[in-house]
Amino acid sequence: MSLSINNLPELQLGNFSQYRLGWREAGLGDAVVLLHGISSSSASWISQLTASSLTHHYHLYCWDAPGYMNSIELDTKTPVALDYADALEAFLDGLGLQQVVLVGHSLGAIMACAFASLHPHRVKGLFLADPAQGYATKSLEERNRVYGQRHDIVFKSGIAAYAQHRAAALLSPDATPEKIEWVKSIMGKLNPQGFLPAAWMLAHDDISLYLNAYTGPIEMLVGAEDTITPPSQVSQLAQQKRSPVSIIPGAGHASYLDQPTVFNHHLTQFLSIASQRKSS
Repeated sequence: MSLSINNLPELQLGNFSQYRLGWREAGLGDAVVLLHGISSSSASWISQLTASSLTHHYHLYCWDAPGYMNSIELDTKTPVALDYADALEAFLDGLGLQQVVLVGHSLGAIMACAFASLHPHRVKGLFLADPAQGYATKSLEERNRVYGQRHDIVFKSGIAAYAQHRAAALLSPDATPEKIEWVKSIMGKLNPQGFLPAAWMLAHDDISLYLNAYTGPIEMLVGAEDTITPPSQVSQLAQQKRSPVSIIPGAGHASYLDQPTVFNHHLTQFLSIASQRKSS
């Protein structure tokens, strides 16, 4: 499949309570909501939105988080994951989605867990890919460093340079030039008003605060060559939660794009179980 904007479902925009959010959707069936990471957007899920193995059985909704693409930013510049969970609640309510499976990649995993901690009855399952864990338990110096790096990207090096030099790091060393260019094009469209608040959340929140409150089905997945959220780190998180974890060979941090066939296989297997569950 060619990674082309022409293959993507049309970008949609809607007003959801006080939030104006964009999303792409494809397929028919039970609702699955996919939450992108800090340097991505709804377009990053192209290999899922165009996969017949998923869209023939499930209705995929891929949002652009507040401040990303044409979505309006949050009211606060120093959010925690619960602020994104509130926006997600408005998004689901506006689309009339009562129960969903949440797929969260990287920072999106923290958002998914925060929503599930508040609304467990609405979440049939959590599929966490290359999950970021946050730095809330780290030292003040480390938290400042994490946020400061992203702040400098916006105000010193610039988003364009960030996309040019960082895109390949999200993929495996063997990623094709086409995939690197795809990631680069998505990163190049980052908005500071979305990127910086998300960076604040990464530096000052912790996935365990929310993950431990959810008792429904959970599965984790990580690329074997992920240097951002390494397999050892994700495996430790999965062990703490007693969650299954799969390691995908030949995949980096953007495992869903690096190895989409394997990723979609694991996701389809999880959905076949989780979608049958009535959340309680």
